[in-house]
Amino acid sequence: MAPAPPAPPRDSALQTNLKVCSRCIYDERVPAIAFDQDGVCNYCHQVDDLVEQFGTGQEKGRRKFEETIEAIKRAGHGKKYDCVIGVSGGADSSYMLHLAREYGLRPLAVHYDNTWNGSIATLNIHRVLKGLDIDLYTWVGNNKEVDDIFRSFMLAGVPEIEASTDLALAEVMYRAAHSHGIKYILEGHSFVTEGISPLGKNYFDGQYIRSIHRRFGSRPMKTYPLMTFSRFVYWSAFARIKKIRPFWYLDYSKEDARAFLECEYGLQYYGGHHLENRMTAFFHSVYAPTKFDMDFRNNTLSALVRNGKMSRGEAWERYNEPPHMEDELVSYVRKRLGFTQGEYDAIMAAPPRNWRDYPTYKKRFERLRPVFFALAKAELVPMSFYLKYCFPTPADAERT
Repeated sequence: MAPAPPAPPRDSALQTNLKVCSRCIYDERVPAIAFDQDGVCNYCHQVDDLVEQFGTGQEKGRRKFEETIEAIKRAGHGKKYDCVIGVSGGADSSYMLHLAREYGLRPLAVHYDNTWNGSIATLNIHRVLKGLDIDLYTWVGNNKEVDDIFRSFMLAGVPEIEASTDLALAEVMYRAAHSHGIKYILEGHSFVTEGISPLGKNYFDGQYIRSIHRRFGSRPMKTYPLMTFSRFVYWSAFARIKKIRPFWYLDYSKEDARAFLECEYGLQYYGGHHLENRMTAFFHSVYAPTKFDMDFRNNTLSALVRNGKMSRGEAWERYNEPPHMEDELVSYVRKRLGFTQGEYDAIMAAPPRNWRDYPTYKKRFERLRPVFFALAKAELVPMSFYLKYCFPTPADAERT
């Protein structure tokens, strides 16, 4: 493993009583955080390890990516499409479409519409797809069923109200790939620009969604594309559909990508990371920071600091500014989910709960850690899944 770069001195502008990583802006409130003797957090070291492992932005990474491109072309020979790319209308997935075309791939774009899309996201998807001449497959959720799941998570008092959207997109991409005989899914995630969210911040699996909905939901979950444990194992171990994250290998800059997409395809910026969907915007701007003291902006801001694109002082200052919020967003969410003002206020004031309070697949993932390690090495499940879900957390250890 390459040695980590020396920790920079603390910015004079960063004044706080909290213990903050000397290299990024993760502080002691981040779940499962630890600091070395130089004050560098374990998440910065995790990024360093992944850069070394994947050769991110190096010749090693570029060579691996180009080998993967050739493998995708061979597997897709004679088929209409050779890969699936999930799209949201954001910069990462849009640039992934451009990159695929640039390397001669024939992607099928897949979108899970939870019926909460902002107009800008929808416009962005169609502009980029039209400019690249890429077909789109969209799974549109039943809005009443989707809303009932969102409502269930709020009644459960847990933070992951977006879990059902994230897991549904994964399941829909697998289904689309399988139906077309496609063996590769490309995802536009970059641990360099986004980090890997600590487990205590964002957990989801099929059992978690089902158990909460059974307890708090009021409508049958008939059409929602739930990924159960057996389906997850089937897609990865038996259908052997690979999930590739090209930005883990390449020198990728979200800021440069967004500027390019704005110029080339007319992509519109929607005000911040993860704000292209109204439920996602509510989660990041209101629900998570207000009820759970979780502000996911530190993932991206810390990445900017690690990459030398922002000082720690400026990042900390931005982190402590109020999140961007659409006018009337809270009112829209409350009314659409059928909460009175009093019910909504009671939910926001109730003691927070977390994923450990409900049935999940977490212990099963841990027991099968060697299996998932092998699948991750074969790129049949994301390495981030293995790192995040297949090990006990410090809180789990305290309970045993």
